[in-house]
Amino acid sequence: MQKLSVVLATFNEEKNLQDCLDSAHDLADEIIIVDGSSVDKTVEIAKKYGAKVLVVKNLPNFHINKQKAIDLATKNWVFQLDADERVSEELSKEIKSKLADNPSINGYWVARKNWFLGRFLMKGGQYPDYTLRLYRKGKGHLPQIHVHEQAEVIGDVEYLKHALLHYPYKNFASYLVKWNRYNGLLATQIRENLKNKSFLARITYAAGYLIIKPAHWFLTTYIRHKGFMDWWPGFIFSFFSALRFPVSYLKYLKIL
Repeated sequence: MQKLSVVLATFNEEKNLQDCLDSAHDLADEIIIVDGSSVDKTVEIAKKYGAKVLVVKNLPNFHINKQKAIDLATKNWVFQLDADERVSEELSKEIKSKLADNPSINGYWVARKNWFLGRFLMKGGQYPDYTLRLYRKGKGHLPQIHVHEQAEVIGDVEYLKHALLHYPYKNFASYLVKWNRYNGLLATQIRENLKNKSFLARITYAAGYLIIKPAHWFLTTYIRHKGFMDWWPGFIFSFFSALRFPVSYLKYLKIL
């Protein structure tokens, strides 16, 4: 029988973790949590669900702790979750059915529905927001390079039909907090990319981040991918997603 490890990296997730583990508890043969030294009740909640918990230092690139959780898994398959995600009943049944068939492939892409300002965004390139989360133990890992990376799986992968539900923001203020944090990480990436670059390369890079990238992103998500069909939340999401490029560049220049 194929068994499944549900793995998470957490930091101060007491408001999210219980709902996440409730949704995944029947699916998991073990729960592994690597916690970044939370100061709330995250670890206490995790232990109530019988999770194996490792407390480590919290790192700016949280994919490092996610990979630690993946490495600690002992079952045949690994399902990597974030605390602000929920496993729908349909997705849980689909995963159980797939693993019961003992598939020959090594991984599955999972669609996500992203909740933003009162609704799931279904346009603007936000659905299906495929993420590679389910893979055979020892066949998948995270590169741990940047915040929006996907897992890398050795061998064949397929797509699941049902979606993972993602509730990343309690409100617009919490969205801005995460948005600003990601911009800071992107500014660090810009700094690394521009090391030892020529003056002309730096000017070209600046034009890309201040003008070309934000314009292209907004037109692509809001017009081409019909973000306008998600009404005003679609506009806000496209606008601020585009705005991250110039803001990150200004952070790199230490203007913001």
